[in-house]
Amino acid sequence: MLTVHHLNNSRSQRVLWLLEELGIAYEIVRYQRQPDMRAPKELRAIHPLGKSPVITDGGNTIAESGAIVEYIVGTYGNGRLIPPANTPERLRYTYWLHYAEGSAMPPLLLKLLFTLMPKRAPALLRPLVRKVSSQALTTLVNPQLKQHMAFWEEELAKSKWFAGPEFTAADIQMSFPLEAAAARAPIVRQMPKLSAFLDRIHARPAHQRALEKGGPYELMK
Repeated sequence: MLTVHHLNNSRSQRVLWLLEELGIAYEIVRYQRQPDMRAPKELRAIHPLGKSPVITDGGNTIAESGAIVEYIVGTYGNGRLIPPANTPERLRYTYWLHYAEGSAMPPLLLKLLFTLMPKRAPALLRPLVRKVSSQALTTLVNPQLKQHMAFWEEELAKSKWFAGPEFTAADIQMSFPLEAAAARAPIVRQMPKLSAFLDRIHARPAHQRALEKGGPYELMK
């Protein structure tokens, strides 16, 4: 049976949601973050990098969100949650599936990093670290993030979902950047298309079932 090695408050929540949307039987092995928010070393026994998400299925071990989505949809989807081949929607689907981690998440991770750095710096260095972090956020990170959010809003003005009129696995993949942005940049909830997207995904029964099975889900700000 397919097994999800699930780290709390992580991208693996998307994998649970995808499996619930497809109605696939699976098992969950749970891992808790350490006090420093890193994954526990036990995950390295599953994959050398010790990161989440990672799934095992038969003799296969698959890591990386995009690769996992492609594997599950390709192996178990039977044409569901993916647009037909050789269509504009399929091209958009492929783009968003890979954009989510390749382009959307880096500025969000940088925002988290530079926000946490002053809080975790030694007391004597804290003023300097706070100044450097603030400068990085103001001149580099926040402008990039603002550009990405405007892009999402514009794209969702073209169609209800990221790949077109139908809900697909690309929307599941894009959910994590939008959830992270909403946690770290509250302006997301003032952007009508992004806010409506979040409301729509939260209302999906499969999303709610995944949250029940995955446990409390709160992204760091």
